[in-house]
Amino acid sequence: MHPRAEEFSERAAEEYDFDVEVHEFPEGTKTAADAAEAIGCDVAQIASSLAFDAAGDLVVVVTSGANRVNEPKLADLLDVDESEVSMADAGRIKETLGWSIGGVPPFCHDTSVPIFMDETLTEFEEVWGAAGTPEAVFPITPEMLRELSGAKVADVAD
Repeated sequence: MHPRAEEFSERAAEEYDFDVEVHEFPEGTKTAADAAEAIGCDVAQIASSLAFDAAGDLVVVVTSGANRVNEPKLADLLDVDESEVSMADAGRIKETLGWSIGGVPPFCHDTSVPIFMDETLTEFEEVWGAAGTPEAVFPITPEMLRELSGAKVADVAD
């Protein structure tokens, strides 16, 4: 197992008493479509953790791979002007969350940040999140994802 995926697995066990079943795909799971094809699930079951800068604060949105995050909706949820919401810088994501783009899990972040979860993920029995690297993913129920991440379920999709 990749050291970063192993670190995520260990942190999930220690911090949340959650046993992560990591699946690694050497061909990569960088995009939701790639992940869905590798796993053999619907692209909508991919729980992509995306980081946004919102009026200077970092926010994570766990969205369905079939959806794009609607930045004006996110701005409304955060009560900031939509001009103040944009994708976060890769360096800031790594520095704040402790994970690199493409491998950001929905929980086990180095710094506590607000987390929103795309309400469409709740339609599935199982979804798949990143497990610390662009090649590693893990299955989880939407309810457990929400509980462990502390996410607020919301309408964040276009």
